Amino acid sequence: MKHLPKHFRQRWRYIAVGIETDPDTDIRRKDLQRELWYSAGNLLGDPGSADVDLTVYSCRFEDGVGEAVIRTRREETDRARAAIACVSRVSGTAVGIHVRGISGTVRACEERYLGRAAGISEENDVAFANGRHPAYRRDGLVEIQLPSGFVGATELDIEY
Repeated sequence: MKHLPKHFRQRWRYIAVGIETDPDTDIRRKDLQRELWYSAGNLLGDPGSADVDLTVYSCRFEDGVGEAVIRTRREETDRARAAIACVSRVSGTAVGIHVRGISGTVRACEERYLGRAAGISEENDVAFANGRHPAYRRDGLVEIQLPSGFVGATELDIEY
């Protein structure tokens, strides 16, 4: 079977997204893919979801911070961004997803918008809420691990 001429082939755009969640959470590609499909289906309906055709091309996630490349059809980038913005949980865990940029090729997308995922830069025990708790610092953010979950804080809120 012969390939289609270039002017008949489907055109794709690649969306680079950043993902943030609690440091002890692990997100896999298939979990993110499922949530994108549900989000697109709920927002756009089945025909709209099929037109957008969101596919997780690659996904890296470590220590609460990650990044992914999501493929969509060229003429559907606005609706794809809207569906991505509607994702608030992956595998039952709250996540923050933000679009870093859109490119025409995977290589350009990775070179322009994706770098190495920033891992946990420092782990300390800090004094917070009348006790000592483990805290994780990365990129100027501090997350304190309490028995009920993680709490965001600033450098002024804690004592080392």
